[in-house]
Amino acid sequence: MATAAGRKFESDERRRDSDHEGFLVHRRMRWFKVAIAVSLIAILGYALADVKPRPNGGSWYGYTLGTAAALLIVWLSLLGIRKRAITRGRWSLKAWTSAHVYLGLSLIVIATLHTGFQFGWNVHTLAYALMMLVIGSGVYGIVVYSLLPAALSDNRGQMTHRQMIDSLAAIDRQLEQAAQPLRREEADWVVAALAQDPFAAGVVARLTDRYPHCRTGEAFAAFSAGPARREAEDRVIALLGRRMAQLRQIRRHMRLKAMLEVWLYVHVPLTIALLAALTAHIVSVFYYW
Repeated sequence: MATAAGRKFESDERRRDSDHEGFLVHRRMRWFKVAIAVSLIAILGYALADVKPRPNGGSWYGYTLGTAAALLIVWLSLLGIRKRAITRGRWSLKAWTSAHVYLGLSLIVIATLHTGFQFGWNVHTLAYALMMLVIGSGVYGIVVYSLLPAALSDNRGQMTHRQMIDSLAAIDRQLEQAAQPLRREEADWVVAALAQDPFAAGVVARLTDRYPHCRTGEAFAAFSAGPARREAEDRVIALLGRRMAQLRQIRRHMRLKAMLEVWLYVHVPLTIALLAALTAHIVSVFYYW
């Protein structure tokens, strides 16, 4: 009885440890070791295969590697479907994602050896180039999903996205009131700052975090560069400074979110294009065989 209870305790401990580990180190990097083994086997086979002058896509070894690469690409593309099913154990989503990453990287070796290092302006090289772009975008996704969530959390502090927006709205209401005693020209600066939509920036501005025509910054500079100020103007300057700080926080949040999301808009379409090019590659090979 005690032995059974001990085994159950150890099993629960292992499950908890597995729940807290990242997919890159899942099961002591099991799939990294599998990918290394697969790559080494492919390299050794390429070196020892009795094909003259060397293995290529049209040799028996080239067909072997090509079949393995094609099946692997199709399997890797199923991750999006797999994400909809939540399971534990050997084929948990974490295990599947770990295999997706490392076996996907092993494709660099397998597919390159399949080509026999023969490239040209044809559908075969197109499929290879698209595969490399998919892998490259996947590596980018791994990097940003490993680093950026912590940066997002640090930027937010104790605030949610909704609270950041509410804080900006509260500053805007105070600015509207503080601008009432100002002269017409000064009030126009504040009105222009409040009228500008802080979320209307394009993708480039969000990714680079550059907003050269920020009306809030222009208003702050105009007030700060002016002659001796009254108390009302000092209050407006202080509120504009707070608005700029809040906008910086929100824009950093939008930039980090955009960096997290933009790779999917590249990775998924490239994967679809790769599957189409792979189909054309396979059909053309068998057509001319």
